[in-house]
Formats: sequence, C-alpha cells, structure tokens
Amino acid sequence: MLAGVVPDKAPTQAPERDIVETAVAAGQFNTLAKVLQAAGLVETLKGKGPFTVFAPTDEAFAKLPAGTLDSLLRPENKDRLTAILTYHVVPGKLLAADVVKQNSLKTVQGGSLRVSVKAGSNVLVDNARLVKTDILCSNGVIHVIDSVVLPQGN
Repeated sequence: MLAGVVPDKAPTQAPERDIVETAVAAGQFNTLAKVLQAAGLVETLKGKGPFTVFAPTDEAFAKLPAGTLDSLLRPENKDRLTAILTYHVVPGKLLAADVVKQNSLKTVQGGSLRVSVKAGSNVLVDNARLVKTDILCSNGVIHVIDSVVLPQGN
C-alpha cells in the first residue's frame, strides 16, 4: 500500500452499487452528484463501463474560485461542465496499483491526466492528490481526489 493513500477495504463479494450509487451513498460527493445531473452524465456513469473515476469531494469543489461552480451550472455552460467532468473519467477499471505505473491516463474527455508519485508516496493526478483509492463499484472503481482537475483550456 502507498503511504498517504488509503484504499477502500476489499469487498468480500462483488460490489452491487454502480459508481453513481456508491458516490451518493458515501455522502461526501453531493456536489459531484449535482454537477453530474446538470451535465446529463448520471446515466452514462450508471452504464456498463467499466470506468475509473477520479472523484472530487465536496471540499474539493469548495476550493474552486468563488462563482465558478454557479457559472458552470448555467445551461449555456453545459458543454464546458461536461468537458470538465469527463476529464475525471478514464475508460476501463484501473486500481491504484495500475494508476501509479502510468505517466498519464487518457480521459473520456480526450485529454490526459498526468500521474506522478511525490515524496512520501503521495500520488497526484494533475494537481489533485489521491486521498482514498480502490472503491470498487459494479461498473468500475472510484479514486477520491482532493481537488477538481481541469483540462487544458478550461
């Protein structure tokens, strides 16, 4: 296990909840659920997958500059919001052990997340630190990050 990264406890059976259900049940992804709804991505992330989601917590969304979230939630900014959210999703199921072996990960948005392991075994995707990993879902895996990551140009 990587120091500073807390994996979810290994399940004794296959997970029954999909990515969206798991995130909602966790209670720390209310903002993520709200923006996924606004972008029309809930059904996608409830789909077959598999997906790897780097999920920002409510605290991560709170770090955005004042007014940013409200602006992104406006209907005229739906494409930008969708691009930001799909930048947090990688096709396939990548556990933390797989993530740290990569230098970059191609996202559903089309850009690539940079992966780096820093002193103390902190794992970063772009500028966000992985704070909890390997939360297994029926259609993929969630890794919790402490910041919202933005694709180039956003």
